[in-house]
Amino acid sequence: MTKTVHPLPPALDRPDGQAFRDAMAQVVSAVHVITTEGPAGRLGLTATAVASVSDTPPTVLACVARTSRTLAAIEASGAFCINTLPAQLAELAEIFASRRGIDGEERFMTARWGRLATGAPVLLDAVSAFDCRLIAAHDVASHRILIGEVVGLGGEGRGAGLIYRQRRFGSV
Repeated sequence: MTKTVHPLPPALDRPDGQAFRDAMAQVVSAVHVITTEGPAGRLGLTATAVASVSDTPPTVLACVARTSRTLAAIEASGAFCINTLPAQLAELAEIFASRRGIDGEERFMTARWGRLATGAPVLLDAVSAFDCRLIAAHDVASHRILIGEVVGLGGEGRGAGLIYRQRRFGSV
């Protein structure tokens, strides 16, 4: 048997940040609001960089900008909740992405919230919600990867989920 060897293409320059963001805009991502409770009250942010790590024990990760006030509150409290948004709550994603001029506790007045095991705010209308105890954090570039052990589950588990692709919200 003869093995064909294909030459490697010439080395490409490392992509710049804009080229990387443009390429990532083609990737379909579920949309989440990550919440916590801090000394100043409830805080949250919109995120797409969320993933399952393990089911034994149930563990997830979320990537958050190191400059985020929500990150500081998560680390201080040791708890956070990842709320996966349903398609009809695209406006909530905009609010928690700081695109509507609504800040702090006012953000939480635009939806129905409750609490699970950790006390972090859980979106009652979430497709799914993962209430987490922070077990590790790792700095990588401009973000911190938060690892959370899931200690509670919420959400309705039905209906279309909110996605983000090509810098627009959609549903699946």
